[in-house]
Amino acid sequence: MAKKANLHPRNQHRDGYDFERLAALVPDLESFTISNPVGRTTIDFQDVRAVRTLNRALLKAYYGIDFWDIPANYLCPPIPGRADYIHYLADLLANSNNQVIPRGRDVKVLDIGTGANLVYPLVGQSEYGWHFTGVDIDAGAIQSAKRICDANALDIALRQQNMRENVFRGVIKPQDVFHLTMCNPPFHASKEEAKKGTQRKWRNLGKGQSKKLNFGGQNAELWCPGGEIRFIANMIKESTEFAKQCLWFSSLVSKKDNLQPLYKILDRAKAVDVKTAEMAQGQKTSRFIAWTYIPRKQRSVFLNGARD
Repeated sequence: MAKKANLHPRNQHRDGYDFERLAALVPDLESFTISNPVGRTTIDFQDVRAVRTLNRALLKAYYGIDFWDIPANYLCPPIPGRADYIHYLADLLANSNNQVIPRGRDVKVLDIGTGANLVYPLVGQSEYGWHFTGVDIDAGAIQSAKRICDANALDIALRQQNMRENVFRGVIKPQDVFHLTMCNPPFHASKEEAKKGTQRKWRNLGKGQSKKLNFGGQNAELWCPGGEIRFIANMIKESTEFAKQCLWFSSLVSKKDNLQPLYKILDRAKAVDVKTAEMAQGQKTSRFIAWTYIPRKQRSVFLNGARD
């Protein structure tokens, strides 16, 4: 197996994919396996069916999920990179808790754009026992997520965002307290830009042209007017309204050039602390930005269940 040494130290996928073990748990995976030029077993990552079957096996092998499936054309994400975001968020919470990662259902996490795949809650609940609330604007995604929850007897709250222009408004209720919010925002500004980005990625990987969007994806999952930076800017603006209800807000940022404008927006929003975590998966480098309005001295108190 090819090592994935750049993944977070606690990421269970650092040793690569054990296809023999995975195929034993999900036999359908074997029909999708191929040999790469150096003789290692892999799959064709342009084949959405292969990626979906690999994800099903990974979630079963590492996170105890017996049933997982998503409707056709919904985003089918790579599990190792999604797990990295969870682990780095755990480190962020540990920094507010005497370097001890808080575990258990008392830790509340809001996943904006949870998707039909529900991957962040599945990984985070398994790894740390956190309680998740998943939000999505797409009714089909919520229905799919509910099927996964019901089939695995999981206690994950699901809420539909009914206003496309809103992020937190309408889904964070007055009585809610969250220790983390997380989001993988749509990063393209249009469907055409999403297609071009996918083609460019496959060319860089030496795969030539592909008519498929990488790992599938609905419009709301891949693009929105103004792209990633406008989405996150709106998220920051709305976060000020819930500053006392959330300890750390966060979002993935796919384009490094977007960081400096976002820092300026956060400065204007009067965030008291801003953190950026770099994450690497193979040749790809990603990152997330996190911000809080809670002063440092109050964070441990907030995290352990008390608010002023």
